[in-house]
Amino acid sequence: MFEVKHLCMVVGGALLGSAGVKLLSSKDAKKAYTHVTAAVMRCADTVMDTATTLKENCGDIKADAKDINEKRREEERLKEIEDAKAVIAEAEARISELEAEDADFSEADAAVASV
Repeated sequence: MFEVKHLCMVVGGALLGSAGVKLLSSKDAKKAYTHVTAAVMRCADTVMDTATTLKENCGDIKADAKDINEKRREEERLKEIEDAKAVIAEAEARISELEAEDADFSEADAAVASV
């Protein structure tokens, strides 16, 4: 009985497969395949257009980001220059103070030496 069941399944599968091949190769099936293929191709075109637009937008964003970073670096560099100028000005002021003090000591030494 078990062997007959398997034999029936194999024969049934072969018949169903043959009927399926006939059905799949019919004119209506070919028409359906053609319409599905055309829809897939339209979808692929849309996806490619969207991908191209996205790629262009990413390029614009990258260029803008580079500009922002370049401006930021330039601002930081200018701030460093201004800070350096301030340090130099403080140093020059301190040097002037020390020179003035030295002149005062020189005058005091001269006054003591003349007495």
